[in-house]
Amino acid sequence: MERGTSVALTGPSGSGKSTLLHLIGAIERLDAGSIVVGGREIGGLSGKELAAYRRTVGFVFQRFHLLPALTALDNVIAPVLPFRTAFDKRQRALELLDLVGLKDRAGALPSQLSGGQQQRVAIARALVNDPPLLLADEPTGNLDSRTGESIVDLLLSLRDDRGATVVVATHDPGLAERCDGSLRLRDGVLV
Repeated sequence: MERGTSVALTGPSGSGKSTLLHLIGAIERLDAGSIVVGGREIGGLSGKELAAYRRTVGFVFQRFHLLPALTALDNVIAPVLPFRTAFDKRQRALELLDLVGLKDRAGALPSQLSGGQQQRVAIARALVNDPPLLLADEPTGNLDSRTGESIVDLLLSLRDDRGATVVVATHDPGLAERCDGSLRLRDGVLV
């Protein structure tokens, strides 16, 4: 995949789309083969190197994984809370919530947000480190078509405006068509 492009991972349920995203994001470890990101083979990285690598990857999970006791603002800040940053964490989180159209809901808990709003908070959270690589697992799967379309617009604008590489696992043919390329998986194999 070329830097600054968008690629859709397609295929039936159980084909390995989510697993591939987890491998690229170093959430799961490889048991064979290799994955090279930005010229670095990530399978052989030490624990400390993997932690540093993971901070360069934004991950948007299918089920959002927002912390229920934290506000939208605090959910966005959470990934960088334990780290020193060159930016003001609160200010960055507010800017990202504004980017996804939710600055006015910064104090809301996840239970007070719609599914689309929760997905937008999850996207803002994934961007808090301004990652060059954004991985999204079925980002429109739990949303109505109108909300899903706005999420697709947002993800692709990140590619266009920030130069992020966007890899999306999806069953949505409309989303796949809007990406720069598509890779089809079946039974864990690229077909």
